[in-house]
Amino acid sequence: MTSFIFDVLKDLQSQSITISNLTFILPSKRAGLFLKHQLATVKNQNFFAPTILSIETFVEDLSELKNIGNTELLFEFYNTYKALTPQKETDSFDTFSKWAQILLQDFNEIDRYLIPQKKIFNYLAAIKEIEENHWSLEQNQTDFIKNYLKFWNKLPEYYNHFTQNLLKKNIGYQGLIYREAVSGLKTYIENNPNTQHVFLGFNALNTAETTIIQTLLKENLAKVYWDIDQTFIDNPKHDAALFTRQHKKNWTYFETQPFNWITKNYTKSKNIQVFGIPKSIGQAKYIGSLLQTIQNKQQTLTNTAVVLGDENLLIPTLNALPENIEALNVTMGFPLKSIPLATLFETLFRIHKTNPKTFYYKDIISVISHQFIFPLFNTETLNNASKIIDTIKTNNLVYLTATRLKNIAKTSSTIIDVLFSNWNNNTETVLSNCSQLILNIKHYLDTDKTAHLLPLEYLFRFNQLFNELTRLNNTYKHIKDVAALHSVYKELLASETLDFQGEPLQGLQVMGMLESRVLDFETVIISGVNEGILPSGKSNNSFIPFDVKIENKLPTYKEKDAVYTYHFYRLLQRAKNVYILYNTEADVLTGGEKSRFITQLEHEGIHNIKHKIIAPKVPAIKKELNSIEKNDDVILKLKKVAEKGFSPSSLTNYIRNPIDFYYQKVLKIDEFIDVEETVAANTLGTVVHNTLEDFYKPLEGHFLTVEIVENLKKNINKTVAHHFNDVYKEGDITTGKNLIIFEIAKRYVSNFLNLEIADLKDGNKIKIIAIEANNTVVFNVPELDFPVKLTGKVDRVDNFNGTTRIIDYKTGKVNQTDVEIVNWEDITTDYKKYSKSFQVLTYALMMQQSGLIKLPVEAGIISFKNLSAGFLKFAKKEKPSARTKEHLITEDTINSFSAELKHLILEICNVNIPFTEKEL
Repeated sequence: MTSFIFDVLKDLQSQSITISNLTFILPSKRAGLFLKHQLATVKNQNFFAPTILSIETFVEDLSELKNIGNTELLFEFYNTYKALTPQKETDSFDTFSKWAQILLQDFNEIDRYLIPQKKIFNYLAAIKEIEENHWSLEQNQTDFIKNYLKFWNKLPEYYNHFTQNLLKKNIGYQGLIYREAVSGLKTYIENNPNTQHVFLGFNALNTAETTIIQTLLKENLAKVYWDIDQTFIDNPKHDAALFTRQHKKNWTYFETQPFNWITKNYTKSKNIQVFGIPKSIGQAKYIGSLLQTIQNKQQTLTNTAVVLGDENLLIPTLNALPENIEALNVTMGFPLKSIPLATLFETLFRIHKTNPKTFYYKDIISVISHQFIFPLFNTETLNNASKIIDTIKTNNLVYLTATRLKNIAKTSSTIIDVLFSNWNNNTETVLSNCSQLILNIKHYLDTDKTAHLLPLEYLFRFNQLFNELTRLNNTYKHIKDVAALHSVYKELLASETLDFQGEPLQGLQVMGMLESRVLDFETVIISGVNEGILPSGKSNNSFIPFDVKIENKLPTYKEKDAVYTYHFYRLLQRAKNVYILYNTEADVLTGGEKSRFITQLEHEGIHNIKHKIIAPKVPAIKKELNSIEKNDDVILKLKKVAEKGFSPSSLTNYIRNPIDFYYQKVLKIDEFIDVEETVAANTLGTVVHNTLEDFYKPLEGHFLTVEIVENLKKNINKTVAHHFNDVYKEGDITTGKNLIIFEIAKRYVSNFLNLEIADLKDGNKIKIIAIEANNTVVFNVPELDFPVKLTGKVDRVDNFNGTTRIIDYKTGKVNQTDVEIVNWEDITTDYKKYSKSFQVLTYALMMQQSGLIKLPVEAGIISFKNLSAGFLKFAKKEKPSARTKEHLITEDTINSFSAELKHLILEICNVNIPFTEKEL
């Protein structure tokens, strides 16, 4: 396979043209690099290289203007806007930037296509006036409509003032540079009468480019080489040749001169395979598989290109490449916005945008846990970042001030000032803090430069970015607050990349579609060939209506689609092996529908297209329940647990899921502590329990009276608030859901006391025996060679009309059926149905063995969400449908329960029975 560039050089050589004297002009700088490489293949002797320029550089030379970035252009335009707009009507820079970027794009298009500015701006103003008169029929226009129309009428004034200011500074945007290049073309020709120009590989040309090339052709100072195939140019409906057909038909130069070149490469035999693959990441993975297969067959990936239709696929593709690739060149840079530092600065901008006095705990943890920040809080003896996080969680802090943070970590006050001391919505302060933060991070990374080469590179690029922000802010003074600065920061960040280092002329090439211009490869893999990506489809990011664009010969979505059609088919022209990948998933806007390019290829009938749908190999993973065997060490720890005492909650935890019991009791893994923004159910339960303990503990051994309980009601608010402060720490219960939960806690306590009062008024006699009674008893298990204890705290034991009651409080909802049992063997197997019964019976067993009560007794639950049901007594039934129930807990009851409890403990301590996870 010979490349287009090689063919051009051979043709020039055959005409005995001295290549060293030529100026080559190509669509991109990258194409120029390949041209330089091909020079050595056409001549066998040393010679001076010709001048090789991209079209952008050539036009800049013609115009004598320097191209400036979009962000600085926005600042320059704001100067114009402020100069021509009354102060009271002026938008802030942040608001201005949102519409001004669209207008600048329109300026750019108007200039690149050499449209008379006054004509099109007057046209736009007239259209807008007609629209407003149509929709607003009032004779007296509102101020809003007047200002709206005034804006459109001012467009010529904005344009003239703006461009004149740029020209005075010898700078410009692309369109202005093109317009000035056309104006300076005559002078350029006079100064370079003998320079021969060779334009090669162009397709879609704007009016300025067309004028420049045609003028140089007319003056015999240029040659132009097109790269189009006979198949496309002969088909009047094929968009791959849309622009080339226009050039061939409309340029007077081709009336007498040959049209170089129309080739016949596309119809040559090709291996074209189309793969439908679910998800973008699936395409990346399959690219890796394809490359491995190609390398195994060809032993090399030279002359192979991976062209990414969706450039967001770059990082997944790089991660999927085979490890044995020796030479690789990536033409696209790594987006700076994907670097970890970007998330840090994005978080800082976001939390300071509203000029806060306090900071949300998740934002604080996110910042100080960041990989670049965490080390800055650490000293040889202190880990202040962990200290802050632990303090937040322990004290349930939802919002903190910078002062509080400095009090927690006094030795890190400097970095806390940089990160959290109020930025006062001041752009100079923000930029100063960000620059200082970069220096602090650099100081840490410099301690081991070898290990931190890549992070230092990241830091260097962000330092450049903030230096540019500082320069723009100092030069233009338009950024007035953090929100505006954040917008400019994001604008700069989106355009910055971290360039890869690779072999530009060797091995595998990974590139975007536009970077493939003029280049040819034997093997091409194209990904993301979906509608909405290739081609990108209808989009109109412009103030100029569609019909006005047609009238003035400005490009619309049809022309933009034709550009991508040309690039796509040009990649196929000389290729021998083509692999086209598209996303089959319809869960995204640009997924599911294959590109029209694929359909067109299939309907052309020129090539035999092999189309496959690739499904990822998903192994059938059989879920295996986790199982932990009991070794000597586990048994030793179980003996210690038994010696300390099994609590009813730990035993029901084992019934629910033995693996949880293993984690908590054997491994001693505590539950994860996190900040409670909203009061959790267990916190509410603790507050209610503690409040009732405070109320009833002093009444142990006394009979209750209506007066005593009425007096308790007076202290509900104070006591509940006290326990919320104690349990919920510094969490706020004065607003929102927490205030509602606080009121619910008070209502629970109040309703309970009202229930107590109603019982007393009905003539019932209630004597408090014990409140929150701690019990630890030895439980006899003869089969074990070590002691076993039971331990637990009973919420309340009282005497109700002569019957002893063991009461457990539940703030959740419990029904009578939850404390009833039919078969004793079920009580240690079915957690969901019998855990409540198990718990109250364990309390009864402990209290009976400790001698605090005498059988028979009643045991049960008072549910605060079901208070109307009163005391829910444990009951034993002969069968599920039986209406007769035995509520009294007798010696037989205790013996039957003890037998099941013993079996459970023996199972826990049995070395041959592993801790096996249950399916929940």
